[in-house]
Amino acid sequence: MPDRTPADVIDNPERHRFELPLGGGDVAAAYYKPDDSGHLILTHTVVPPAHEGKGYASILARGVFDTARKRGIKYVVKCPYMAAWYAKHPDYADVVFSL
Repeated sequence: MPDRTPADVIDNPERHRFELPLGGGDVAAAYYKPDDSGHLILTHTVVPPAHEGKGYASILARGVFDTARKRGIKYVVKCPYMAAWYAKHPDYADVVFSL
């Protein structure tokens, strides 16, 4: 069971990514780019190979979507992982901008 929670996810705007610290300097990251409308486009998600298969991507995703809800912003979901996660969690429809 992972020892991280969605509350551990932080925004790193300088690197245009949300980060989930995993220890030892490793982070799982969800990259984004802002668009002209104020939405964030989620582009791709990376989990270091040593941490794959442990549930960290899901924890990262929930933290990312929770952040949007807290900030009152919406995402355009282009990342395949985030799109698949969102498809299983339609209760986050309020933070996803549909094209």
